[in-house]
Amino acid sequence: MKSVHLRIEGRVQGIGYRAWVEDEAIKRGLAGWVRNRNDRSVEAVLSGEDQVVDAMVADCNHGPLGARVTGVLASDYVGPPLTRFTVLPTE
Repeated sequence: MKSVHLRIEGRVQGIGYRAWVEDEAIKRGLAGWVRNRNDRSVEAVLSGEDQVVDAMVADCNHGPLGARVTGVLASDYVGPPLTRFTVLPTE
């Protein structure tokens, strides 16, 4: 099991990026959360099988149609265990 914390930068708000992350994470059986940030980035935590998390992180570099990702900053997630995927309010 692997858990990562992501900050996705670029043109990632107003084009469905957050909804795309939620849909993809649920399809892949990942737990975690996603939210828009006030600085126009998207923040996410993904938790699940190593290969599935790695594939999702790789896909976050592209995102949905209309996204222009300029960077995905990944670090280990340190926090309470996650059991489902949810969307959090903008911070």
